Amino acid sequence: MTASSRDLQFTLHDVLDFEGHYQRLYGNDAPGRELIDAISEEAARFCDGELAPINRSGDEEGCTFEDGQVTAPAGFKAAYDKYVEGGWASLCGEAEYGGQGLPDSLGLVLEHLMAAANPAWTMYPALSRGVVEALEHHGSPEQKREFLPRLLSGEWTGTMCLTEPHAGSDVGLVRTKAEVQADGSYRISGTKIFISAGEHDLSGNIVHLVLARTPEAPEGTRGISMFVVPKFDLDGSRNGVVCGGIEEKMGIHGNATCILNFDEARGYLVGEENQGMRNMFTMMNAARIVVGLQGVCQAESALKDATDYARERLQMRSLSGPKAPDEAADPIIVHPDVRRMLLTQRAIVDGGRVLVYLTGQVADVATERDDEEGQAAKDLLDFLTPIVKGMLTELGFESVNHGLQIFGGHGFIRENGMEQRVRDTRITLLYEGTTGIQALDLLGRKILQTQGPGLNRFIALMNELAGELETSEDAFLSGLAPVLRARGAEWLELANALMGRAMENLDEVGAASVDFLFYSGYLTLAYCWGRIAQTAHAGDQADPYIQGKLAAARFFFARMLPRADAHRTALEAGADTLMSGSEETFGPW
Repeated sequence: MTASSRDLQFTLHDVLDFEGHYQRLYGNDAPGRELIDAISEEAARFCDGELAPINRSGDEEGCTFEDGQVTAPAGFKAAYDKYVEGGWASLCGEAEYGGQGLPDSLGLVLEHLMAAANPAWTMYPALSRGVVEALEHHGSPEQKREFLPRLLSGEWTGTMCLTEPHAGSDVGLVRTKAEVQADGSYRISGTKIFISAGEHDLSGNIVHLVLARTPEAPEGTRGISMFVVPKFDLDGSRNGVVCGGIEEKMGIHGNATCILNFDEARGYLVGEENQGMRNMFTMMNAARIVVGLQGVCQAESALKDATDYARERLQMRSLSGPKAPDEAADPIIVHPDVRRMLLTQRAIVDGGRVLVYLTGQVADVATERDDEEGQAAKDLLDFLTPIVKGMLTELGFESVNHGLQIFGGHGFIRENGMEQRVRDTRITLLYEGTTGIQALDLLGRKILQTQGPGLNRFIALMNELAGELETSEDAFLSGLAPVLRARGAEWLELANALMGRAMENLDEVGAASVDFLFYSGYLTLAYCWGRIAQTAHAGDQADPYIQGKLAAARFFFARMLPRADAHRTALEAGADTLMSGSEETFGPW
């Protein structure tokens, strides 16, 4: 069993008890541990056998564009055919339309393993999953019958088309037009950019979810509607959507990032007119959790390679005396600074993995329960989503950079793969909303506008865990209880103070938001590491694996949680430190 697979089992079964979680939600229909492990093991075989071997070659070859057609790198289509053959596309879809009906949180396991093996390839089917979710929630019965079976079989793939050249992340500036036709369909005209998997040769058809405006729509986001626009229309004819080019990118070269031109393409309204943003967020919020997971995946891959290298690379002697006296030098893993970087990576990977899968469980409850428990889960999910996306991509990028640093000059060259990880991971901080946008969503929408119900619920979880830990006979575990309680109280006090400052000056929200996101991220990870430490302490204390978890937990609370204090100090400095100067302050000089 590899370390990665054991880490996955430790997270799913020991820390988060996925089997018990499913039993509470689904009763006799719940997936059991045997099925959970079978899916993860088979998915790992697929990823190791089909996706990992074409990760580097896909980066080096990239996609090719000619006459509106895109060809993916060698091996990508064959791997996609294996993906379809294995039934992976249908893992979490509704059984009525050909899906296997498994919980969305179990689908995170597949996403996890694929993204760790080949992030560029993974984006082709990952976008399809988002289209499926949007149509399941908001599509008409006819749209579900027409599109879902083909998407769930993998015969077709999907995209979401939001961004336009002039608008960037400001979707309210969308100019793409939608004009209704006599038969009830719409003609869609406009240009979208940065469309991942927007054109390729992996599947027979591509289904685009497009944001556009009808002629009488109000300005801003209130006037946005969502349309489903297939590359080939339902009668098999070529639709009026053409790839105008692919972007030359810093990373994820194996995925086609496209400019799409819609020229009176036939589209079908999803839901009601002017409700497109609400509908799109169904897809976008699920995608944000997956992108946060991608940050963890790249951090995990970087950690594995950096650890192997640190054990093998001989360089200098330990300051406290030779550790490998029969060798010309000691392995670099004995040096404190290398261990600092490796433990930082471990703190990010293990804590981030638990946070993503915990959020997946919360999403299950929010979907399945239509009661007070379900509403509590919705509040918590809304709160956690921007933290997962914003914090874990930032920390994932930090981790891969630590991995490159451990390799030293050998990390900066291509042959070891670390520089590709750095390039591939960087996009996760941008797509599905930048870190700044996630921060504004967290502080502006999830705290200030709603009075923070999700924050209150998460602090309650921290206090509940503190109550369990304070009775422990282990000094480290019992010592975490007052830390968690004090941090939760400080968090709430800080949020209330920001509410007061925002009432006087809204620039205080923008000035504080990113630091508040990081502050919140370290506190959510503190809860996750408390869960990990509690679980590890109940395990075999003689097992080096368990010892490693406890060592990493001590490292997190001693050396990483204090980062939150710097972010608190920064956000308390106020907006004047950013806004007092004029534009001339920034030059040129």
